[in-house]
This record gives sequence, structure tokens and C-alpha cells, in this order.
Amino acid sequence: MMKHPRFLKNQVKLEIQCALSAFPGMTLLTLPWFLGEVRGYSQLYDDPAKYGYAYLVLSVPFFLVFTDYLVYWIHRLLHHPMLYKHLHKPHHKWLIPTPFASHAFHPIDGYAQSVPYHLFIYLFPLQRWVYLGLFVAVNFWSIFIHDSDMITGNTFINIVNGPAHHTLHHLYFTCNYGQYFTWADRWGGSYKHPSAEFDPMNDIKLVDAAAAKHKSD
Repeated sequence: MMKHPRFLKNQVKLEIQCALSAFPGMTLLTLPWFLGEVRGYSQLYDDPAKYGYAYLVLSVPFFLVFTDYLVYWIHRLLHHPMLYKHLHKPHHKWLIPTPFASHAFHPIDGYAQSVPYHLFIYLFPLQRWVYLGLFVAVNFWSIFIHDSDMITGNTFINIVNGPAHHTLHHLYFTCNYGQYFTWADRWGGSYKHPSAEFDPMNDIKLVDAAAAKHKSD
């Protein structure tokens, strides 16, 4: 994807610099949530059997659906013109993102989209090791969906908001705001289905073909 005409010069370096500069601010903003957890104000619990094993298992999809829906609306709100140019625009500098763009945010933008993950455990019980696992998984998922991969036709493409969906979000801005699933976008009228015609590789092929033609001439 680095050959794409909209891939910025030194983009990977710029993404890394943006992410590293955002981490201190995001950490400070997030600190009160973690402090509350450490001091016992959240509903994290230790004993897996405390609320029953059925709840333990069901708390995982509940967490994913709850956070996905809130992230959808926070993300969509960040695209409002009054907020976008000040907060979210730095993240959309990367039209053809790499995994390093996953955390390349304005600090307030990154923090705002993390709030649902912290809010959940203040509203609902969650086993602390499950929470830790989900928190790590969320970050890996964010990295995964920023690889500009437009592989389509997989079994879950209509349900799961994967790399192809998020690639379209970076290219077209006003679609596919969801984090894990497509249902919120479908309900909100912002769903754009990935198809081969939108693949950024098409642009690369055109550039390569034009270069080859110019060379042959």
C-alpha cells in the first residue's frame, strides 16, 4: 500500500510520531478511570463464580455490543464539522493507514473513543481478568483494522466491521464508524459495504500501468 498515490511521504514515521505524542495526554486523561478501579469504585470482581458462569461468558459479548454502540456514536460525533477539524482530522490524515495509525490520534480524540471501555465496568460487573483480556484484545483489534486490507467475500463481512470496512472509512470519511460490528452503521444509515471496486490496490495498479506505459513510450 505504500505505493498508493495517497500514501504520504514518510507516513509510517509520521504515524509513529503522532501516536507517541498522543500517549502521554491519553494516559493522563485515562488515569482517573484506572485510579477508581484500583480503589474499588468500579464493578470489577475476582471470583469467576460470583455472578455465575453463564454471566461470566455472556459478559464478553455484552461488553463488545455495549462498547461498539457507544464508540459508534462517539466516533460519528467526532465527525461533526465543529469537532472534526479540531480533534479527529489528525487521524484522517492517513487516508491509506497502516497499523501504526491505529493509535495516531489527537489525545482527546483517542481518549473520547476509549471512554466506553472504562464506563462499562462502572455500570456492569466484569471479572477483572476478563476485562484485562478484553482491553488487550481491543487494542489488537484497532491495530488489525488499520492495515488497509480490502480482502472481501469472507463469511462474516456482513456482520463484522473488519479491515475492509475501516479502510473505506478512512477513504470516504462518512461511513463505517463501528468498531467491531456493522449493525450500528446499518441502523444509523452509515454502512458502506466493501467490494472489490473500492480496493485501493486498483489505484496502485493504475499508477503502475501508467508508469509502464510511459516507460515503454
